[in-house]
Amino acid sequence: MVVLHVLFEHAVGYALLALKEVEEISLLLPQVEECVLNLGKFHNVVRLVAFCPFSSSQVALENANAVSEGVVHEDLRLLLETYLPSKKKKVLLGVGDPKIGAAIQEELGYNCQTGGVIAEILRGVRLHFHNLVKGLTDLSACKAQLGLGHSYSRAKVKFNVNRVDNMIIQSISLLDQLDKDINTFSMRVREWYGYHFPELVKIINDNATYCRLAQFIGNRRELNEEKLEKLEELTMDGAKAKAILDASRSSMGQCRIQQPV
Repeated sequence: MVVLHVLFEHAVGYALLALKEVEEISLLLPQVEECVLNLGKFHNVVRLVAFCPFSSSQVALENANAVSEGVVHEDLRLLLETYLPSKKKKVLLGVGDPKIGAAIQEELGYNCQTGGVIAEILRGVRLHFHNLVKGLTDLSACKAQLGLGHSYSRAKVKFNVNRVDNMIIQSISLLDQLDKDINTFSMRVREWYGYHFPELVKIINDNATYCRLAQFIGNRRELNEEKLEKLEELTMDGAKAKAILDASRSSMGQCRIQQPV
């Protein structure tokens, strides 16, 4: 017979849970899947063996960093050595993270398992955790998770040696994205206004100049000699301005254009 224990890490502390003895761990999967959403049924399969609360937010952060790095913290070592059976060969410890499982197996000698039925059990523990631990409410558990999440994120940014480079990388990515967006919008303007004045695309290559001219010209049939000076100002080329005016008079584009609201 194998005694299955499960380690659950939470923002408020470590929890060690035990399941009923079975010959094969995989046989537990149908039972766990059936009762994971029902607290009463879940209590019949899983029981809390021990709960080790963190004494402060700083201790919680230290333990969170240790778990993420696959290091067995002294608090976790004390919990496992105190409450797990001394006969290690008959004990199987379920963990959520393979890295911390490998570290526990190497340092403490307990066989660890992840995935499968362990993942389902941890899902149920995560759902009913505030009911399994006396004195813990759902609100306080959520506040602890939020506080630890902020502390963990700040610590990761603080100790990131590339944090200055990150701002440069993000700025470059933003500029690249802006260039892509500008090119996309320019192509749409060229495509849509081209139905009305297709000859303008061949005369003007620059996207910014094309958009300014499309805004200024509007309906090409209203373009006349009086607007030639403004065309020269926008194109900065008298020959192009004259070519635009001539093209508007013999354009093959659609006559009607919907003015923007």
